[in-house]
Amino acid sequence: MKFTSIKMLLFGLAALSFKPADAQTASQKPKLVVGIVVDQMRFDYLTRFEAQFGDRGFKRLMSDGFECRNNHFNYVPTYTGPGHASIYTGTTPANHGIISNNWYNKFEKQQVYCAGDTTVASVGVDGPAGQMSPHRMLTTTITDQNRLHTQMRGKTIGVSLKDRGAILPAGHTANAAYWFEGGDEGKWITSTFYMDQLPKWVQEFNASAKAKNYLKEWNTLKPIETYVESGADLNTYEGGFRGKEDAVFPYDLEKLAPENGGYTLLKSTPYGNNLTTDFALEALDAEALGQDSDTDFLVVSYSATDYVGHNFGVNSKEVEDMYVRLDLDLERLLDALDKKVGEGNYTVFLTADHGAVNVPAYLSANRIPSGYFDNRAFATALNEFIVSEYGKEDLIEDISNYQVFFNYENLQEAGVNPEELQKKIAHFALQYDLMDKVYTRAELNQANYTSGVAALIQKGFNQKRSGDVFLVLDPGVISYSRTGSTHGSAFSYDTHAPLLFYGAGIKKGKTYKLTEIPDIAPTIAALLGIEFPNGTTGTIITEVLE
Repeated sequence: MKFTSIKMLLFGLAALSFKPADAQTASQKPKLVVGIVVDQMRFDYLTRFEAQFGDRGFKRLMSDGFECRNNHFNYVPTYTGPGHASIYTGTTPANHGIISNNWYNKFEKQQVYCAGDTTVASVGVDGPAGQMSPHRMLTTTITDQNRLHTQMRGKTIGVSLKDRGAILPAGHTANAAYWFEGGDEGKWITSTFYMDQLPKWVQEFNASAKAKNYLKEWNTLKPIETYVESGADLNTYEGGFRGKEDAVFPYDLEKLAPENGGYTLLKSTPYGNNLTTDFALEALDAEALGQDSDTDFLVVSYSATDYVGHNFGVNSKEVEDMYVRLDLDLERLLDALDKKVGEGNYTVFLTADHGAVNVPAYLSANRIPSGYFDNRAFATALNEFIVSEYGKEDLIEDISNYQVFFNYENLQEAGVNPEELQKKIAHFALQYDLMDKVYTRAELNQANYTSGVAALIQKGFNQKRSGDVFLVLDPGVISYSRTGSTHGSAFSYDTHAPLLFYGAGIKKGKTYKLTEIPDIAPTIAALLGIEFPNGTTGTIITEVLE
């Protein structure tokens, strides 16, 4: 009897000890997962602006949640479309197929947009602004997997000023994705991919004066002299707005709106983020998110940070004020989640879709190697080289996103071997000023790169959709205006992004271990005890989970 009892006790203990950590019961799962993407947020904004933050926004996520301080994109290009897709699919463009915001489609012989879909119609506005869907994304998202796991009972709502920032994270099965149409409209819209007409709550929100009320003065929230984490307000590195001679505070948005796209101007100010939070909180209420036993997803992308970074540059007073104000938006969102879903009943993750480079003109003024690359001049020189080598024109079909696409019909007619042409172009491009590295389709198909820039390019290389030669500019070199910042490279200023987890099922702590953007989706899947997105290549960040 004693032996049998001991055996039973040991068996029971073994069963407990081998219970998978990710096998959550319905009562243990968060009622709501809130995914937050801050567009163009460099990791160092968390540390650089930390003294400006209150205790209930970024700092709450950092101190009461789990922070991954060495989190990177593991592919290029680091753009908005691929970023949002990679966060939610748990893989890279090599698999999910969103290889850029726009890319040359060699089958359609035209540029295509990552969320563009002419088979659907706009809802809430006339014209093409709503002709969008996730149909170009090839794999499922964590939001899709949650819908499948709950027999479509768990809801997914996507919210962003940008269509791609709402659509790609919300996935193929979303109940809704909403984005903001500026101009004379100032409305939140969607497409017939999701519904035939806007819900009453969205119509009422659009009919309110919320957007109009944000066309007001934009001045620094705190005294500008306290913004010591950024450069001088008046400098030569910022774009500014039409109708205002200098890019300096304050900005009279009502006065500037007619020359700057009407309500579109709000996207380039912190008020665009305020409006996003307003709409997200309305969705939280109207859609009763987090109010039953099936986990829901609210995916929110704050896009105004990207518009401001592109316009004013990462070292501007405008960017600093943007993050001071975004901190308050996060506080407002978290407080609402506490009240409406209940503290301990929801999980939040926050990351970015890419970083950004310091304005190269500013870097050069401080003797840091940097510069500007002329795409048109390069394309002209490359075409002249090909004509001199082969005596043929039109062997190149397109040059975009630092990729060269061949015209294979013309190559065949001319008897030109594609791999030979790849090698000749690579050799030519490497001699070109400000060019750092060049890779060919043959190399990416035949080699297995495990580190460095080559590995990032390979993970961004989609065999069917990508080009034939891949160009890498020198560090600090961009093809852009001499004012404002941009992104897209394999360098740390573009790849190093914040990653914060907070709430139900999340430990408190931090890690300096390398984590990668595709790790987010499988980590959330493990938390929920559901299947990974079907193209997942990331791994669970086990330190994050309780």
